[in-house]
Parts: sequence; structure tokens; C-alpha cells
Amino acid sequence: MRKTTLGTHGPQVGVIGLGAMGMSFAYDMAAPRDEATSVSVIHQALDLGMTLIDTADVYGPYTNEELLGRALADRRDRAVIATKVGMECIDPTGGPGGAPLVKPNGRPEHVRAAIDASLRRLQTDHVELYQLHRVDPEVPIEETWGALAEAVTAGKARHLGLSEVGVEQIKRAQAVHPVATVQSEFSLWTRDVQAEVLPYCIEHGIGLLPYSPLGRGFLVGRFASFDELPKNDQRRRLPRFQQDNLRANLAITTKVREVADRIGATPAQVALAWLTAQGPHVVPIPGTKTPKYLADNAGAADVQLSPADLDDLDALPTPVGARY
Repeated sequence: MRKTTLGTHGPQVGVIGLGAMGMSFAYDMAAPRDEATSVSVIHQALDLGMTLIDTADVYGPYTNEELLGRALADRRDRAVIATKVGMECIDPTGGPGGAPLVKPNGRPEHVRAAIDASLRRLQTDHVELYQLHRVDPEVPIEETWGALAEAVTAGKARHLGLSEVGVEQIKRAQAVHPVATVQSEFSLWTRDVQAEVLPYCIEHGIGLLPYSPLGRGFLVGRFASFDELPKNDQRRRLPRFQQDNLRANLAITTKVREVADRIGATPAQVALAWLTAQGPHVVPIPGTKTPKYLADNAGAADVQLSPADLDDLDALPTPVGARY
């Protein structure tokens, strides 16, 4: 797979990464988790060159890091691990639909304890990228970021990243310690970061990690109606997946498939290739727990979109419904 770096000074990674969250958390929670298959997918991702693997302490909570630790026990040197801190589970079943109830926690003492716990679960002595999952509105970002910087000084993390932030928050963090990456929801139907965050990252050599780059499965045509969504799946609570909105948004998937058919690719590959074309350090992290979809996603690294293809994709209709 083609490679790039996470920002100007970050580690080298494949241009497509892997989001591990769905292996333990959020999607299709009524279905039993198949750890053997998930481990196989992680191993296959490394074999395909998808070396960046993204997780977080709150996924599960905690079980996703544990899964990744077991999967990488005999191949740690091949992976670039990105995990996150800054969200705290306050009730394992108190959220919508019985999901974990979480809230931001950016207190320095929480960060200091959390990195050691993450390293234990991941069975490693360091992570390549340690990210602030969400900014805590009750704690100055400088205090939280300073605690993350301590992990770098101690050798527990190599680089630091932010998630779901604006330019002013990036600047405030940069004044304390360099920002290697910013993680944001970014896809053909969620483009907010193009206004300010993406240009700033490009200008300052900061990597951008788009999560949900396939529109939570919608952009690849996986769901044509609300009833097709698995039970106890967080997408059932999202406005864009409500029946009337979902029906209207099918026009977007139709256009994506038209481009895919024209160039001999899949819709997933088109959606991911559009993202990698947005900047030199844009590394989407599609999530999957299925080998078939993993190989499809990896193939996006070889898809070259023409200027006409990019124009067609840039002109896609605005999705109906808010993302949350």
C-alpha cells in the first residue's frame, strides 16, 4: 500500500487505516462479538499495509483496547497504535438504547492515570499516537494538553492528536505541545472540516484522520431503509438514518455508485479515494469487522480519481438531516 506520514513529522503509515471501534462498540450491539474474526481482520489489515489502527479507552468501555492488545501481542512492531483519552464512562448501560453513558473528562489527573491503564490493556510500553477524544468544556485545554504532553516526555506516547476540535482549540494546544493529528468526522456527506480545519492542517503540516469516512456504511449502499439497520445500533438514533431522511439521501449513494461504475471501483473505494485526495496527510480510518470489507477498503489506495470524478463528487447533494 502507498504510504504517507501522520503530519509533517509523524510516523509513516499506510494511506488507509483501520478503525477498531465497531469490533467492540456502538454498531449492531445485539449481535455476539466474534473475537477470532476481529483478530483476523487486524492481522489482515497489517498484511495489506493498513498499519494505523485506531481505538480509544472508552470503546467497550476498555474492551476494544484489550482486543487490540491481544491481536498485536506477536506483531506489535508492525502496527502504529492510536488511542484516545478524555471520555469517561459513568454508567455502562445508562446511555440511549442501553449503550454506555459517557462524558468528557479532561482533568490532568485523569489523563495521567488513563495512559498507564491504556498501555496495560494494549500490552505495550508506548503508543505512537495519543489523542484527546473530546475537549472537556470544564477544563482549560492547556491543562489537559499539558498532561498529554507529559506522556510524551515519559516515553509513553510518541505523538499527540486532537479529536473534533476547531482551529482555535488547535492553536491553544499547539502553544503547549505540537499537534501531530486532528481526527474529525469527514466524508462525502460530512464536510464541515473543509471550511477551516482542513486548510489549517494542510498549512501547518498536521495530519487529518477522517472517522466514519463511509458515512457509517450508508455511502456504500449498505442500507436502503431504516428497517435494515440492526437492532440496538446507534445509527437508529441518528437523524440522517430516519426513514424519510434516509430515503432522500439515497440520491447521494446513487451518484457515488455511478462514479464507481464508471472507473471500475467500488463505492467504498471511491469514497475513501476522495478523502485521500483532499491533502497529503489525510488518512481515513474506516472501521470494519469483516475481512471482505477490509480488502475492499484497502483497495482504495490504488484508486486514482480524475479531476472530472472529483468535480462530480464535490457536487453531491447536501444530505438531509443533521449528523447527530
